[in-house]
Amino acid sequence: MDALKSLVESCRRGETPYQTLIERVPYACFLGIEVAAHGEELVFMLPKSPSNLGNPTLPALHGGAVAGFMEQAAIIFLLLQMGEPRVPKTIDFTIDYLRAGHFRDTFAECRVTRLGRRVANVHISAWQVRRSEPIAIARAHFLLSEETASD
Repeated sequence: MDALKSLVESCRRGETPYQTLIERVPYACFLGIEVAAHGEELVFMLPKSPSNLGNPTLPALHGGAVAGFMEQAAIIFLLLQMGEPRVPKTIDFTIDYLRAGHFRDTFAECRVTRLGRRVANVHISAWQVRRSEPIAIARAHFLLSEETASD
């Protein structure tokens, strides 16, 4: 856990790219998730990829790929927001699909709505063309492990 703590702190200070943290998460790598910092804001991206295609006729993204992308974005965002990084465990994840996710790059932003000692809540919004027209929104509740990065 010391390695996680030092990596998170290095990312926060801007010494290490955020992508380095994503590369340590196997499922995030499988989906091809990327992250970019725009000032203080982090924007996650799910690149257009044949492995994320759900309906080739439309073509449209697979709903599971969209949900997995949004959940992974929330976990990584939460790790970076916590004072002492602790591995978040998903308690509940609720997603509302608002419109078809076309076969193109998809973006997500996260907002922590509650960060307690044991539980955290995160709101996630995913869009493709305009932020004001999300393809999906989600709410995630996480249990923050008792183990800290210094344990």
